[in-house]
Amino acid sequence: MFGRARRGPAGALLAGCAVLLATGCSPAGGPGAAPGSSPPRGAPSEAAAGSPGGASGAAKSPGAPAKGSVTVTGEIAKDLASPWGVAPLPDGDLLVASRDKGTISRVAPDSGKVTQIGEVPGVDPGGEGGLLGLAVSPSFASDRMVYAYFTTASDNRIARMRYDEHRDPGQQLGAPDTVLRGIPKGVFHNGGRIAFGPDRMLYAGTGETGDPGLAQDRKSLGGKILRMTPDGKPVHGNPEADSVVYSYGHRNVQGLAWDQDKRLWASEFGQHTWDELNLIEPGGNYGWPDEEGKAGRPGLRDPVAVWRPDEASPSGIAWAQGSVWMAGLKGERLWRIPMAGAAPAAAPEGFLEGRYGRLRSVIALGGDRLLLVTSETDGRGSPQAGDDRILTLTVQ
Repeated sequence: MFGRARRGPAGALLAGCAVLLATGCSPAGGPGAAPGSSPPRGAPSEAAAGSPGGASGAAKSPGAPAKGSVTVTGEIAKDLASPWGVAPLPDGDLLVASRDKGTISRVAPDSGKVTQIGEVPGVDPGGEGGLLGLAVSPSFASDRMVYAYFTTASDNRIARMRYDEHRDPGQQLGAPDTVLRGIPKGVFHNGGRIAFGPDRMLYAGTGETGDPGLAQDRKSLGGKILRMTPDGKPVHGNPEADSVVYSYGHRNVQGLAWDQDKRLWASEFGQHTWDELNLIEPGGNYGWPDEEGKAGRPGLRDPVAVWRPDEASPSGIAWAQGSVWMAGLKGERLWRIPMAGAAPAAAPEGFLEGRYGRLRSVIALGGDRLLLVTSETDGRGSPQAGDDRILTLTVQ
């Protein structure tokens, strides 16, 4: 196995260790990339040390949790094209969405085999749109339903498709059944994360498409977190009985996760000042575009932690080992936010900074195990041989 090193943001050379590299990587891309160049990148073979960061203001106190650690234990897939949503199947295999190709593939973690199972019709990729979040029905064993959030020529929508493994490879997804349409679309800020909660209801994070006023418009589905039945209907107990809107005042939500107390956490892209981690309450107004970051204003819910966009630009999040783990795109690192109740127990720590490039999704597998999905082929990264990848981690 062969590895290379990558220069970190401060110019220090980060030692790379063994990573199996595939030949024929695509050219470097994204704004600012020099033609024909791609900075080298490697993978640590031992626990990565964390570095404090962010601007949450959380300080260590007696009894605060010890420093965390992240160990990269394997690489289960590589050479993926613009991976975005990932949904574990009951047998341990993964479904992975390609944002730009509009396809869904099945990944076998034991062998690394990647098999395309189908293409979602009507996907209109462009900018930050395309085939985004995936989720597997909580009743998958009986209904075989896979849910997808995707951009069409007219809107963002959520559809479900029956997955039949007995059909020919590449044609194993049934026709989409749209459960929710009319989510505003734009070149940017399409949101896209979907997940089933502990209540077996479907949640979706949406963006305001670059039109900030949509975030405060309770009638719009843009700039919101939505909660619906598996059929796309408003849930009894939502803030408004006839609406799927669960919270509002969001700029661009791309991370959803629940902790051991069934509380919902969400990551959100800021504009120029603060990215956010929010604890979501039904009916809560999270401030955009009136405020960004911690405002301390009555009627608005402040984030639990904030970061400068260069440090984060967060996408997926997961809950494990008493912490929220947050993937950073522009920040090119995995953040750990240790929690004590509804507040950080210590300052956030960053891991793997610059070692794998942009990080899109993080998925909890139970206990101390996570999956981490890179995002170097999304048009803003500098892809190298083997990108994009799905890595396995152990964390504490």
